[in-house]
Amino acid sequence: MNASNLQMKLSFKNRVVSQVGKFNRKHKYLSFLGIIYALVAITTYNFLFYFYRNGKRLTALACILLFFVSSSSFSYPAMSLNISFASNSAVDDVVLGTSRALSDKMVAESDAELVTETVDSTVLEQESSDINPDVAEIQSDNMATLNEILEGNVQSEQDEPGDSEDLIVDDLPTDAEDEVSFSSDDWKIVLVNKQHPIPENYHFDLGTISGNMRCDERIITPLLDMLKGARADGVNLIVCSPYRDMDRQTMLFTNKVKRYMDSGLSYMDSYNLSSQAVTVPGSSEHQIGLAVDIITDGYASLDEGFGDTAAGKWLAANSSKYGFILRYPKGKENITSIEYEPWHFRYVGVDAATVITDNDLCLEEFWNIYVD
Repeated sequence: MNASNLQMKLSFKNRVVSQVGKFNRKHKYLSFLGIIYALVAITTYNFLFYFYRNGKRLTALACILLFFVSSSSFSYPAMSLNISFASNSAVDDVVLGTSRALSDKMVAESDAELVTETVDSTVLEQESSDINPDVAEIQSDNMATLNEILEGNVQSEQDEPGDSEDLIVDDLPTDAEDEVSFSSDDWKIVLVNKQHPIPENYHFDLGTISGNMRCDERIITPLLDMLKGARADGVNLIVCSPYRDMDRQTMLFTNKVKRYMDSGLSYMDSYNLSSQAVTVPGSSEHQIGLAVDIITDGYASLDEGFGDTAAGKWLAANSSKYGFILRYPKGKENITSIEYEPWHFRYVGVDAATVITDNDLCLEEFWNIYVD
């Protein structure tokens, strides 16, 4: 406290004491009121003077506390803490301070189950444990290759003449985008993400793909047509992880959070990192049966490398002809809030898929531009 502040404080105290002294001499029987007044006045002045003298320091402290409360995962778990979408290994090296091997092992874990038809089951189980721990839960009756679908209980309704030809649109007119309108009520383009959870009244009927694998029954035909089209071009696609119920999605997300926390991260950081790889329960397209994960024989990993395979390239170039889009493309992470997933495809219908693919959009951008 400098000299001027000390003088100000003493002057106020002296004035109060002088006023109380005069009051007590005139009103001896009410002297206790003067004493109370002096105590309250001097205490209040000292309290206010402390805040005046330390204003900058207290303001900075208040801002820090406000930021901590507003960014706390316990006050709003789903908010983003401005975590960048750097490469997976870079995130883990910086945050966890671990080796590149640990980083690759953790981040390569996917939010989907993985199936394959050509890899030996023993080798697959050992390999999958390193890449995706959820694969250990997959049984043989969850595999869905083209041959198995054709031989399964959906063969009769999928092989009707004209199905494939009606659904494939190779060339749209140049002015097709101007002629086609899109309504927010259209089930094919329903937007589901962290900001738009699944509507409470959303309803759909499940159809069987193969074994225990199911999805919205309305997309089974175009899905099968896409598998046939790839086979005709010499590419073998394998469908995995279509529909998931809330319990399954919650389990996958909780396991992801737990793995990050076991590595030393706080719950808040674990939640936000997990939400970039596994969709938050209640906001996953898998839960409405419109999304499927796709792999190929010879590549059994759900990672960015799938995009460089023949299957990944074929899907990127041809999936829109069957009404599917690459849901989480590279370069759109700041919009989708999900890292690049070249294996995750979503059905939106041929018209919307064509517009989205031709204009290099993600579904969120499509909604902002084209949906009424």
